[in-house]
Amino acid sequence: MVSASEAQSAAQVLVASNRGPVSYTLATDGSLDAKRGGGGLVSGLSAVKDKLWVCAALGDGDREAIRRGVGEQGVRMLDIDAAVHADAYNGIANSVLWFVHHMLYQTPLEPVFDAEFRRQWASFETYNRAFAEALAEEAGPGAAVLVQDYHLALVPGMLRELRPDLRIGHFSHTPWAPVDYFRLLPNDIAEQLLHGILGADRAAFLTRRWADAFIGCCTEILGGTGRTRIGVHGLGADAEFLRRRAHEADVDERMAALREQVGPGRRTIVRVDRTELSKNIVRGLLAYRELLEERPQWRERVVHVAFAYPSRQDLAVYRDYTAEVQRVADEINAVYGTAGWTPVVLHVKDDFARSLAAYRLADVALVNPIRDGMNLVAKEVPVVSDHGCALVLSREAGAYEELGSDAVVVNPYDVSATAAALHEALTMADDERAAHTERLAAAAVALPPQQWFLDQLDALRRE
Repeated sequence: MVSASEAQSAAQVLVASNRGPVSYTLATDGSLDAKRGGGGLVSGLSAVKDKLWVCAALGDGDREAIRRGVGEQGVRMLDIDAAVHADAYNGIANSVLWFVHHMLYQTPLEPVFDAEFRRQWASFETYNRAFAEALAEEAGPGAAVLVQDYHLALVPGMLRELRPDLRIGHFSHTPWAPVDYFRLLPNDIAEQLLHGILGADRAAFLTRRWADAFIGCCTEILGGTGRTRIGVHGLGADAEFLRRRAHEADVDERMAALREQVGPGRRTIVRVDRTELSKNIVRGLLAYRELLEERPQWRERVVHVAFAYPSRQDLAVYRDYTAEVQRVADEINAVYGTAGWTPVVLHVKDDFARSLAAYRLADVALVNPIRDGMNLVAKEVPVVSDHGCALVLSREAGAYEELGSDAVVVNPYDVSATAAALHEALTMADDERAAHTERLAAAAVALPPQQWFLDQLDALRRE
C-alpha cells in the first residue's frame, strides 16, 4: 500500500498503454528529439488533469531518455528489457493475440503453440508484471487505473493482487474473438487472459458485439464474468480538431497535388489504412480491378487513391503483405492505365495532411476490413468531406454498428459484391450522398475522444 507521505504526490487517475504520448529519437549529435503522439487516447486524456500515463520505452531513443532522466511531467516510461519487450510485443501481442481477435490465422498451418511460444509467453508475463508493479507504486489510495488494450491483458489481475484498493478498468481497442476461435489458444493461456481482464472492476469494449463475444468466452471457459462489469464505449471522431486541421495550408497544398494526380473531372475512391493484414487492402484493390473490367464505362473516369502506410515491417508476414499491395496496384495500372490516366494512385509514406486532403476530395470512401475494433477512418471521412462522400463499409468493422444504416455495406471477402458496391456508391445521386454524409457525420462525432474517456472514468468510479 501507499504510505501517508507518498499519498501526497501519488496519482489518482492513471492510464497504462504500450505506447505513450511522447517518444524520443536519438540524433546523430547525441541530442534527443521528442515527438508528441496523436490518436483518440491522447486526445481523450487531455480532458483529465493530474493524471499519470505509464508506458513502455519502445526504442533506443526512449531508453536513452530514461537513462538521462529526460521525461515529461505526467508520464512514466518503463525501461523493460528490449528482448523481453520484443517477445511480448511482436511474439505474443502482435503475432498471437492480434491474430486471434482478428481471426487471421491460416489454420491448416498456424498457430503452433510450442516451446518457443511458451518462452515468449513468459516474456509477456514479465512485461505485464512490470506495468502492474509500476501502477501499484504510483497510484494513490483508491485511485482509478485505466489499462489499455490486448498488450496489457494480464495487468488488471496482477494489479488487483498488489493493490486491492484500486478501481481498475480495462479497455479493448480490438475486436474480441468468438469463443470457438478464442479456443485456438492453449487452455491455460485462454483462462489466464480472461482471468487477467476479469481482475478489473470494469472491462469495456468499442461495440456491443465485441463485449458479447468476451462475455461468451468467459461464460463458456470460466463459467461467467464474476464481479467484473462490462461496458461499451464507441470511440468517435474529434470533429473540432479534424475540421480545423483539414483546412490548414499544408492540407490545401496536398489537395492541389492530389487533384493534379487524379486529373480533371474524375471521381475518386479513397482508402487510408496501415498495411495491416486485417485492413483487407488487397481485396479492395481486386474489387476495384473488377469494377474496371466488368464496367468499362468507369475507365478513365475514376481513380482509386489508396494510402497504405507501412505497419509492423519487422514482421515478415507484414512485409510480404505490403509487397502484395504494391504488386496488385502496379498490375492494375499496367493493364488498364493510359497515357493520361493512372487508375491507382498509391502512396506508402505516412502523411496525415495528405490523408486529410484525400478525405476532403473523396467521392467514395472504401473501408472494407476483415475485422476491426472500430475503424476511425470510416468516421473521419464524412466529418471533413467537402461535398459529401458515399461510404462503402465492411459489416465486420466495429463502426458498422453506428454507421451501417447510411453506408453501402459489404461482406469483406466478397470481391464481386464490393465491386458492385463501388459502382453503387459512384452512381449515388448528389442529394442522397449529401444526406447520408450528414447523418454519418452526426453519428461519427456522438462520443468524441474526451467524452469517451471521461465516460469510462465516471463509470469506473461509480462501479
